[in-house]
Parts: sequence; C-alpha cells; structure tokens
Amino acid sequence: MGAMTEEERKEQDKRLKERMSHLKHKIVVISGKGGVGKTTVAVNLSYGLALRGNRVGILDVDIHGPNIAKMLGIEERKLTGSDTGIEPIYVMPGLKAVSIAFLLEDKDQPVIWRGPLKMITIKQFLSDVNWGELDYLIVDSPPGTGDEPLSVCQLIPDVTGAVIVTTPQDVAVLDARKSISFAKKLNVPVAGVIENMSGFVCPYCKKRIDLFGTGGGEKSARELNVPFLGRIPVEPDIVKSCDCGRPFVDFKEGSQTAESINRIIDNITAYVKRNEPQESL
Repeated sequence: MGAMTEEERKEQDKRLKERMSHLKHKIVVISGKGGVGKTTVAVNLSYGLALRGNRVGILDVDIHGPNIAKMLGIEERKLTGSDTGIEPIYVMPGLKAVSIAFLLEDKDQPVIWRGPLKMITIKQFLSDVNWGELDYLIVDSPPGTGDEPLSVCQLIPDVTGAVIVTTPQDVAVLDARKSISFAKKLNVPVAGVIENMSGFVCPYCKKRIDLFGTGGGEKSARELNVPFLGRIPVEPDIVKSCDCGRPFVDFKEGSQTAESINRIIDNITAYVKRNEPQESL
C-alpha cells in the first residue's frame, strides 16, 4: 500500500466528512477491559434499534478480534465495491454491517498489523463505506484506549456519545473509569455506563446470584458524573444466541435480559434526544 499524496489525503478527508454528515447519531462502544461483553452489547443495541424502525449501521473496528460477523450470523459474506464506495453487508431491514472479517479469506486468518496500518484501514472504512442515510452508526471498538478507539474518536466529527461497558467487579470497573476519562480527554460526550453480567438468576430456584458483585458500574458513573444506562444480567442462552448469530434482544424476546437491553436502548435514545442540537427558528 503506497503512501498517499497530500492531495489524496485532502480528498479522503473530504469524503469522510461527507459520509459522516449523512449519519445522524454516532455512538462509540468502548470498554477498558476485554471479556466484559462489549461486542455482545454493541450487536444487541444495533439490532434493537433496527427492530424499532431506525436505520442503523454497525462498524467493527476491532481489527484483531472482529466478532460482529459471527454474532450477526453473516460470517460467510464478503464486502464488495461499487462506483460510490464500499458496500456494507445487509443484515436485516434497517441494519447494515462492516467489519474487516468480511475481507478475510479464512475466518482463522489472524490480522498481524502494527498501529499505522490499522489506522489507515479505519479511516478508509469511515471515508469510503457507502452507508447512505443512517439514524445511528454504532462503532464497536476493541478494549482499551489505544489505536482503534483513539482513531475513531478523533476521525468521526461530532461523536454523539461514548457508551462504556463494564462488569461489576473492581478490576473491570477500574478500567472502565479509565475509559470514561479517555472519552472526556478527547471531548467525546459520555452517553453512559452499562453494567454487563450484573447478577445471574438461577433457572431452577430463581434465586439471584451476584457472580461478579453488583453496583460497581453504577457507583463509578455516579462518582464521575456520567449517566448510568442500566444493568444486563447473565443468562446462559446468551451464549447460544451469540453462537447461532441471532442477537439476544430478538432470540429471547421477553426475557429479563432482553427487557434490560430494551430499557438501556430507551435510555440511549432519551440521551440522544436530550442532546440533539436545537433547530433555530
């Protein structure tokens, strides 16, 4: 891949701004720590928003561990190009997806790249994907505060908000607090904190068991003066839904976990509505 000329960079920046201007709300999903269910949350938020009649895109910028293709049941699909750019993968009415997984010849193929190449790829996704008009773009970032989330937050103009995903235990909450500080340092509004894996209801005795503790995410949100969006409990069928490519919000509609996700979507849409720029009369 050759270096771009100054003229080519300017043209790409122009395309990026033009593409992003057609995406009404841009939500970046981040976590300070891996293994907290961030991608599961991002996929279910996207799917749930689309089920409500929104036009939604989900962009996977986890270059080394892209999982949204698996969770959406579209692993075998490939990205294609057109005269207007890269065409996203159609998932269902109202939902499109883009991931580097759609460019790999083999799902077991690792992406062994250093930071600069990852940043080039992310910028190309943002500047060249033909999303069309969207109500929401959900960006699923890898854990931490490194190249990928940094690139996304710096490249996307007017990010609507960052959603931070954590589990209740102290080690995850510690990293989630860093993610909140990361967003604030980049002047990205924090839409709120989601406490995932917050309690397990035994399917036999119906007793609630706090496997990882409870309340850590809510406490941190309160202390750092950002919204708390809600808790999502652990449910064994989440594993089945992720593996079969049918998001839980649809796979187990009416379950306690699906209801929790829908309440979180309510809180995110309320946040978006409160923070929409007021049209001048």
